[in-house]
Formats: sequence, structure tokens, C-alpha cells
Amino acid sequence: MTQIKLSRRALLAGTTAALAAPTLARALDAKPIRIGEINSYSAVPAFTLPYRNGWQLALTHINDAGGVLGRKLEVISRDDAGKPQDAVRLAGELIENEKVDVLAGGFLSNVGLALSDFSARKQVIYIAGEPLTDALVWEKGQPFCFRLRPSTYMQAAMLVAEAAKLPARRWVSVAPNYEYGQSAVKWFSELLKARRPDIEFVTAQWPALGHIDAGAVAEALAAAKPEAIYNVTFGPDLTNFVRQGNTRGLFEGRAVVSLLTGEPEYLDPLGAETPPGWIVTGYPWASLDTPAHKAFREAYQSQFHDYPRMGSVVGYALIHAIAAGITRAGGTEAAAMARGFAGAQFETPFGAAQFRAIDHQSTLGTFVGRTALKDDKGVMVDWHYVDGAAVLPDDATVKKLRPNAG
Repeated sequence: MTQIKLSRRALLAGTTAALAAPTLARALDAKPIRIGEINSYSAVPAFTLPYRNGWQLALTHINDAGGVLGRKLEVISRDDAGKPQDAVRLAGELIENEKVDVLAGGFLSNVGLALSDFSARKQVIYIAGEPLTDALVWEKGQPFCFRLRPSTYMQAAMLVAEAAKLPARRWVSVAPNYEYGQSAVKWFSELLKARRPDIEFVTAQWPALGHIDAGAVAEALAAAKPEAIYNVTFGPDLTNFVRQGNTRGLFEGRAVVSLLTGEPEYLDPLGAETPPGWIVTGYPWASLDTPAHKAFREAYQSQFHDYPRMGSVVGYALIHAIAAGITRAGGTEAAAMARGFAGAQFETPFGAAQFRAIDHQSTLGTFVGRTALKDDKGVMVDWHYVDGAAVLPDDATVKKLRPNAG
């Protein structure tokens, strides 16, 4: 298993150590730096509640270490219920009424795109934590938006590296029919065909998010007689798909490559129904023993009496990334922050990462491995970490994808 070398001191003190002693003028300004955080708490609690724990833990660590530029961080949080229109309305209220300095958060890709459009119009910084759509940093990228998590392109590229080794030639796909699912299938198929011109995708299923008819989907995929399946469903849709696929023998004798399934938010509910041997991206929280992650895991378990999920990592890293960007900018003026976040480096439980100046995409990576059953629970095995920088396109390609690339 790949090890990520980062000391305990670097994780808990690395970012905050960069928050250098404030000048006298800054020290006299005791007003907190306010982050307006918006997420789909009621719509996707399995991810967003651990995520909230993560950002609360980071907030404690940073403020206990002296804050940012001599000022405390404060988070004003709102629930968008997974609705883009609600997210935009709440963003307006946070800017106008709460006078926040930065917007952050988002879960669904369509919500993230709506918040990015709002931030461009209002010229306010938006740090997207979870939305994975590539459009956020490429074709719809704009100077005030930055994204933390590895995108659909990045995670698809990680999976393609393993999928290309499979003997399978006939592929099918299943993905939710909105921006995230469409992007995930597009990039996986294009990148896989570039490596393996002999493969073909013979059919695709596009269920509505949260409304999958899993039995019908499983039967339609089986009817195409595939040798391999690419799955992009998550949450309850994934659980239903796995259950119906197991019942119908869909996965027997077929390779399955699955985006996000190794994250505990989605793996845990499968329990004893977890199909073994799937190639997945995810988070092996229990077996990742680097100093940085152990420090994070122990602090998280001590405060919340629970184990961290991927959402926990995202929430924790998000606040550290914001702290690093503001520190580099030297303040909270929007144009200065746009320059400061571009190139800002920050620490995460997975190691150091950076916002690329050219497209505002973070280099945070994730893990690729296989599913297995242990004590009737799904786990990730044979995993390795993939640095986000290793799967991002070069500058020349980005300039074609992002019209206003820096």
C-alpha cells in the first residue's frame, strides 16, 4: 500500500504555522473572518454530516492556534436541500445580511455550478468542496471559483489506469442523469478508449438521481451482454443497484469499475451485500496509518466518538485551504483573494495539496483499490494513493478547456 509521508506536526500545525504572526494593524482588527458555508445537509446527510464535523474540527484547530492573520475564523452555515435555486438565494443572504467574506461548500454538481455563477456575478470568492463537475474549473471556470476535491476527470483517469488492464472489451455504464454523471461517463469512456481502442460501450443507463428503477436498470445492462460495467451511482441509488444486481447475477463473471464506491459513506450501507473485487475510488480510513492521517483520525474520533468518512476529510481540508488562501492574499479583499488562492498550498489528512493557478483545481488526490468483505462489512483492499497532480491535464490542454485560463 502506498504511504503518504507527512508528519503529525505538519497536519495539525502546518497550515496554521503558515498563518504568520499578524502585524499590529491586523492584530487590532479583531473582527472575525466569516465563511458562508452552504451544503445539502437535509438531502445528503450521509456525506454532509461527517463533512460538518470535519470543518468544525478544522475550525477548532485553526482558531486555537491563533486564527488567520490574527483573526478568528467563523462559519455561518446554511442548508440548500440539494436545490440550486435555494443555494443561490442563501448565498445572497449570506453576502448581504451576514457580510461573509468567502462562500464555501456545495455537494451536487448543479448546485456548485449555480454557486460559481453567483460568485462570478457578485465577484465573491467561492471555494467548492465537494462538487465534482469538470465544468466548474474548465469550460465554466471563472476567477473567483476554486475547487478542492479531485474532479470527475481526475477520478475517471485514476480508474482508467486500472480498467485498461482488464481483458474486457464490451462495456456498459450506469450513471445519474445530471452533470456529474454525464461528465463521469464522458471522461471515463474517452480516456479508456484512448488507451484501449479495442473496447466499445454497448449501452448506457441514465436513471434520475434518487429515483433509480434498479431492477429494470440491471436487466437492461445484462441484456447488452457486457464483459465489464462502469458504475457512477452513489448513495441509496447505489445500494438499490447493488441489491438488484446481486439478485439477478449481474456482477457474476463481470468486472465492475465504480466511482466513489470505496468511500465509507457509500460502502458502509452495503454491509454484507458488498460485491467483492470492484475497482473503486474511496477512502480506507481504518488502514491508512500515515502520521498525518493518524493525527486527523485520532483528533476526529476524540471529538466526535465516531470514525471519519470522506466527507470529514473534505470538510477538514476545506477550512485549511481557505485559511491558507486568505493568508497568502494578506486579507479578505476579493480580488486579492482571487490572486492569493491561485497557487496556495495547504495541508490535508492525505498530505499537502495546492490550488493550481491555471485552472483553480486542487491537487488533492484520492485512493484506488478493490472492494472486499470483512466481518460482513465492505472494506477497501489493495489500495494506493493517487496524487491529483498526476492525473490532471497539462497547461496546453487546460487552455483549450478553459477559455480564461491563467
